[in-house]
Amino acid sequence: MATSDVSIAKELRAALDGPWREVREEARAAIDDDRLYGDPSLDIKAARARVLEQMHLVASYGWVERGFRHVDGRPADPGAAVTALEMLAYNDLSLWVKSGVQWGLFGGAVENLGTDRHRGYIDELASLRLLGCFAMTETGHGSDVANLETTATYDPATQEFVVHSPTPSSRKDYIGGAAEHARMAAVFAQLITGGEGRGVHCFLVPIRDEAGSDLPGVTISDCGLKGGLPGVDNGRILFDQVRIPRENLLNRYADVAPDGTYSSEIENPSRRFFTTLGTLVRGRVSVGGAAAAAARVALSIAVRYAEQRRQFSDPDTGEETLLLDYRSHQRRLLPLVARSYALAFAQNELVRRMHLVQTGQDTDPRAQRALENRAAGLKVAQTRHATGAIQECREACGGAGYLTENRLVTLKADTDVFTTFEGDNVVLTQLVAKDLLTAYAEEVRDLDALGWVRFAATTARDVVRERSGVRQMIQRLRDRGDETVDEGDLSRRSVQLQLFADREDYMVRTAAHRLRARAKETGPFEAFNNAQDHILAAGTAHIERMVLEAFIDGIADIADPEARALANTVCDLYVYWTIEQNQAWFIMHRFMSVERAKAVRRGVNELVDRLRPQALTLIEGLGVPEGMLRAAMLD
Repeated sequence: MATSDVSIAKELRAALDGPWREVREEARAAIDDDRLYGDPSLDIKAARARVLEQMHLVASYGWVERGFRHVDGRPADPGAAVTALEMLAYNDLSLWVKSGVQWGLFGGAVENLGTDRHRGYIDELASLRLLGCFAMTETGHGSDVANLETTATYDPATQEFVVHSPTPSSRKDYIGGAAEHARMAAVFAQLITGGEGRGVHCFLVPIRDEAGSDLPGVTISDCGLKGGLPGVDNGRILFDQVRIPRENLLNRYADVAPDGTYSSEIENPSRRFFTTLGTLVRGRVSVGGAAAAAARVALSIAVRYAEQRRQFSDPDTGEETLLLDYRSHQRRLLPLVARSYALAFAQNELVRRMHLVQTGQDTDPRAQRALENRAAGLKVAQTRHATGAIQECREACGGAGYLTENRLVTLKADTDVFTTFEGDNVVLTQLVAKDLLTAYAEEVRDLDALGWVRFAATTARDVVRERSGVRQMIQRLRDRGDETVDEGDLSRRSVQLQLFADREDYMVRTAAHRLRARAKETGPFEAFNNAQDHILAAGTAHIERMVLEAFIDGIADIADPEARALANTVCDLYVYWTIEQNQAWFIMHRFMSVERAKAVRRGVNELVDRLRPQALTLIEGLGVPEGMLRAAMLD
């Protein structure tokens, strides 16, 4: 049985904790509290009541206030707020989601879309004197926010907005906090003034009185039992000519004067819409972070279990073999540990960028767009990782993994929705790819005559290489069938990164060519729809390259040589395993010879074998204290 190297684990944990490591350490001490863990035996009513009670305890820690600007002028610390609340995912995801709705989504809407006239709400929602919800998604429209159907029509005679649900499909749906607890909703609706539609804006709409009854014109219903997250009271809201004061429009980017005159410093409606949604990026950043945290919990449980559970005897010794001594088990779990490391470094970089943008330290107008793109991509990577890793952990623990007392099935159920809320993963991947294609088009558009010649030559060369097999021949001549990881060309970071970047570049360029060729024959929608599989693959390739870059940068900041060496080996495993998952593409497009593909497979085996003695060190480096795992099979 392997043991942990405490000093190296400590160095790894400090590196993964990132810029707000002090916040994480403070949170670990505070949230290891019996009052903050979930209780899967509770019915839905009791689970909701427990989570609300837990939120009051969380509010007392002082983390929530860090996410908001203070009346006395002190700036917000969004990085610290996101980091601290992410740690709640180690305890109970119902608590994390409910907290995220209250302080991240509802509070974030007031903070980022409101102005000084809305500052009074901040203290109330931070202290839970005002419970709120975030009413964006509708039955008929989720990802397509621009076409929401709820309306908010301004009445200059009374200086009120009239909020209305004109169709059954305009019902606000799946709204966390709406079913029982919220008394106010941040409602996204089509603003109409002077008979003219002005696009989607956000309004503060009271929905319940102090006694918990629906206010006149508001009809709330309960979504009931879900696949997970029993402590979150998701509900549905219908509005029937509900009147709210003019001041309840969150007016940072647009306003309506008492006489109904509409004004905005952002003249372009499309840019105004995306600016509005862009300020709410903190929610997407948080969802990805919490999903990755849940995966770390699952892997911490599964690897520790594999270090103590024995199965079948070794005929040479007669002793039963630890699960983690089997190659198949190492291959199941250790690459997922490596991916968790990669995503942790990527999340640190994302939160750092978000903090700089939202505190005004990065004023580059391109920074916000880049942040949104990165947040979308990482949310996809992290939630997909959580879904796959938690399922693998469940299976790797056999029947014990299926028992609720060992947490894995609860983690699986609670994270399942993460792939579709705060942006459906397919839609977000498409968003990432569209941004790449836009940048590509702009790059090509700006080329002069000589640039076009060079571009055409490069493209032609790639086509020739692909068709002739020259690239594969070069690789075959360079590769040896018996080389180890250390001997191989692929051991060099520059080669690894180049391979990831070449794949991304090739996919983006060929997707652009496919779109252009199809557009000559049909309309824009048909051209895009026809190439959608290609576009999504390009987005995924970009995300994988971005994560690898973050991993490499994160390792560079590790001062301790032993910890850095171990992290480098983990990075190699992440690279080899990712290539192995995509080796059919690399071979098909002649980026990799068959010999190299075989070397990659052997490399994964060699690396999991090399990391096996350090498995517990790596798990402790992930930063989930053993006492917080709360899995009965580890006792």
